[in-house]
Amino acid sequence: MIEFISQPWPWYVAGPVIALVMFSLIYFGNSFGMSANFRNICSIMGAGKSCDFFDFDWKKQMWNLVFVVGTILGGVIASQFLMNNEVVAISEATIAELSSYGIENPGEGMLPKSIFSFESLLTAKGLIMIVLGGFLVGFGTRYAGGCTSGHAISGLSDLQPASLLAVIGFFIGGLAMTWLILPSVLTL
Repeated sequence: MIEFISQPWPWYVAGPVIALVMFSLIYFGNSFGMSANFRNICSIMGAGKSCDFFDFDWKKQMWNLVFVVGTILGGVIASQFLMNNEVVAISEATIAELSSYGIENPGEGMLPKSIFSFESLLTAKGLIMIVLGGFLVGFGTRYAGGCTSGHAISGLSDLQPASLLAVIGFFIGGLAMTWLILPSVLTL
């Protein structure tokens, strides 16, 4: 049983489960999105007193906060108890290319420590990747009216044209970042 759990679920199991969740959300008049929880948390903390955007009944979104807590707990359980300690399987060509950008030991962990660590945060590369990148993700999420999970999963399943436009923008931005911007930043 543990062997099955520690392996990625095949598409023919995971896909219908996601579809079942989305149909349930649509049926009950809810929409899914992780970034909406930041608004909920700000409202809980009293931000609605100084900003109309945060002045709403956050209790109606309690199910989404429970979902986030479940996601965090599920991630902790999966990483601590269900992960095998195998090296991330990436191709030799990818390892060579990442090494040419100065990434040390690519594929030995889920995230390269030469980029994603507290020590690298104080470097130009770390500031650009983590701080500026985080700001741009937050700004983009707010500007697009939701995050990738909200638009790509919930918005597209609800046939929202704005979500289709947002997802196309996410893909264009991801491709531009991967092929044009990231190589320049990694060679700093």
